[in-house]
Amino acid sequence: MAGPKDLDPSSSPRALLGAELRHARERKGLSQAELGQLVFVSGSYIGQLEAGTRRMQPDHSRLLDEVLETNGFFMRNCKAAAKSKYEAYFADVAETEAQATAIRQYAPLLIPGLLQTPAYAWAVNRAYDPTAPEETIAEWTEGRIERTRLLDHPTKPMLWAVLDEAALLRETGGRAVMAEALRHIAGLSRRNRAIVQVLPLSSGAHAAMGGALKLMEFEDAPQLAYLESVRTGQMEDNPATVTQLRFLFDLLVASALSQEKSLALIQGLAEDYAHEEHP
Repeated sequence: MAGPKDLDPSSSPRALLGAELRHARERKGLSQAELGQLVFVSGSYIGQLEAGTRRMQPDHSRLLDEVLETNGFFMRNCKAAAKSKYEAYFADVAETEAQATAIRQYAPLLIPGLLQTPAYAWAVNRAYDPTAPEETIAEWTEGRIERTRLLDHPTKPMLWAVLDEAALLRETGGRAVMAEALRHIAGLSRRNRAIVQVLPLSSGAHAAMGGALKLMEFEDAPQLAYLESVRTGQMEDNPATVTQLRFLFDLLVASALSQEKSLALIQGLAEDYAHEEHP
């Protein structure tokens, strides 16, 4: 019997790779959990691979070829599916969020990527690497702003962002850049394109003081969580852990200002920045 054909890189490599994985697994009569045990990953991870919401790693592709007897198919095509314009640590989540039906995010220190303006994104990227060439900063900024086009759709994905007040007070790129950035967020909130709440400094200690959090839901795959820190990140697919992190997000929502009060605060800070006053 002929083996599967190599994937066409011009199509959707991850989706096609996932479809081939599902067919190969079913031919072997294995469940997602059973296959996961054989290649030392969770059944949820196999489900995400099959749905095309996760990036297949080279080590996993080798094990899958061995277990499913696919003659090196997954190793050959893993490279095509892994091509990305994003840095390695962030590529998986950037491509995964594009398939999400709902995104819930807590941002403790800066305005999250999906809500950034080009000038704010440039300032953040320049701060990440003060010695990078201008063309490199431009490429990073373009990639970040391309992600924001997810919000061009009138309803999908549903975006719910809890922004720490500290992120709004940190003057990133100058006062004019901050005024524009906050007006942009206020505009998304007024148009009901994003649910935005501010977690005030006066709320004191809270459950997510350790770092940023992103939760993603999909139509045909389990939920995922993403935990980010300095120049690194971790995708979490364990259902119990994701459930705990969802509860943590709910606690943040409960401690945050209402949407109306958050919008008023954001608009007020934008005006303060625009008039060169101290917020």
